[in-house]
Amino acid sequence: MKALLLLLVIAAPVTAQVPYERILDAASEPGSWLTYSGSYGAQRYSTLDQIDRDNVDQLQPAWIYQTRSTQKFEVSPLVVDGVMYITEPPSDATALDLRTGRPLWRYRRSLPQGIVTCCGQVNRGVALLDDQVFLGTVDAHLVALDARTGLVRWDVEVAEHTEGYAITVAPLALDGKIIVGIAGGEYGIRGFLDAYDPATGERLWRFWTVPGPGEPGHDTWSGDSWQRGGAPTWVTGAYDAELDLLYWGTGNPGPDFIGEVREGDNLYSESVIALDPDTGELKWYFQFLPHDIHDYDSTQIPVLLDADFEGVPRKLLLFPNRNAFYYVLDRVTGEFLVGKQFARQNWALGLDENGRPIENPETIPDLDGALVYPDDDGAANWYSPTFSPQTNLIYQNVRETGATYYLADATYEPGKIYMGASRRRISGEDPRGFLRALNPLTGDLVWEIQVHSPPWAGLMATAGGLVFSGTTEGDFFAADARTGEVLWRFQTGGGIYANPITYLSEGHQYVAIAAGSALINFALPR
Repeated sequence: MKALLLLLVIAAPVTAQVPYERILDAASEPGSWLTYSGSYGAQRYSTLDQIDRDNVDQLQPAWIYQTRSTQKFEVSPLVVDGVMYITEPPSDATALDLRTGRPLWRYRRSLPQGIVTCCGQVNRGVALLDDQVFLGTVDAHLVALDARTGLVRWDVEVAEHTEGYAITVAPLALDGKIIVGIAGGEYGIRGFLDAYDPATGERLWRFWTVPGPGEPGHDTWSGDSWQRGGAPTWVTGAYDAELDLLYWGTGNPGPDFIGEVREGDNLYSESVIALDPDTGELKWYFQFLPHDIHDYDSTQIPVLLDADFEGVPRKLLLFPNRNAFYYVLDRVTGEFLVGKQFARQNWALGLDENGRPIENPETIPDLDGALVYPDDDGAANWYSPTFSPQTNLIYQNVRETGATYYLADATYEPGKIYMGASRRRISGEDPRGFLRALNPLTGDLVWEIQVHSPPWAGLMATAGGLVFSGTTEGDFFAADARTGEVLWRFQTGGGIYANPITYLSEGHQYVAIAAGSALINFALPR
């Protein structure tokens, strides 16, 4: 695979050194953003507080970087030692001078013809480890770049892209391994999660999210349906170093809407899995939606929280699911603790005492059409929630829109759509979008902000008492994390399909967001 590398004359050297211990201790250097969610616990909370409730209304653009792509710009940048590392769609990487936004180097990947992705040729970011940058590509490769120069250290094929596999996820760097998931659930792939040696690119282990013959869970797939079972892993997970457990969400079974061809619970689709990061061994799983027929990928980011639950200290995993239910699990054992509806839905009549849904038969797709809330874009999606220890609230952008689903044929052919239904929007419906603050232990609503349309932006909370969010109409805004009062907004001129981050440059706090085809960095006036 050919790639184009552009090296530019730089005023300051790129000298990133990001050992695992530095990422593990990310909380001690809030001026950096070292991993996709800011820290392994995926709370997406920053202790920076120069920008706060009292002065956020003075926030203004400091510098803007313009990409050349017209694809959705979903990047969550990483920041370390004066450099910002970003991806640009479809599968490029760029290092930017943190002071000015001027490119230091660019890696441009030449892609083969015939790339297939369900939802755009996008990329959500890189991982950093030691002196390397790790990038997944839509032709299903994992690439290691020299962090100083952008030169390729190694390039390995993770899967065969002509079969529908792609990588859009930001990898996760752990101690001596790079974790990467796969996309392609709409193409009849067999999902997995991989670990690679950061020095050589050698694959260390693979966990199949659809078990094969002889593996536990294989009997939850009828016939040979496991071979096309889906369960992709296309959003970055979380990690608990004390427990040494890796948590990752899995997506829909295939075909998405026809359950008759894959009778059974279809493990480990629509689950959160807890793995030993050294071996890939499954320690526990919780399946949110056995035998899903609504395409409700459970690939949302697990948020880790230590808290007293019903008077007992517990290690918790918080999961606002695309299926419109909010879950609290014990992350040591996977025990179900709480399931609470947080958005409009009609596909389930409720959850039983074990968290298993009681499904509404009227929402099963058929030839006459079945009305389903939420639609298959979900009440939540890939974008990040955030938790603030300052307010003890979890925040989630919420989509409330439905659709009518008509059953259709689904014949498997490698690299072709394998879904089994068509979707029709509801005539006259006004889809709704919200930023909602929830009690993290119960899922109860504390406050909400209604936005113009269902959002695709992620969230970030800060010690300045703020929550940052965005809209598809291009509004980037900050709200009071305690009350939901909107304190500042800026019209970026482009739809926001990304997660915000914050960092320090020369001692000053900045907030960055991708909007349209631009990366906009905001700061207070000096």
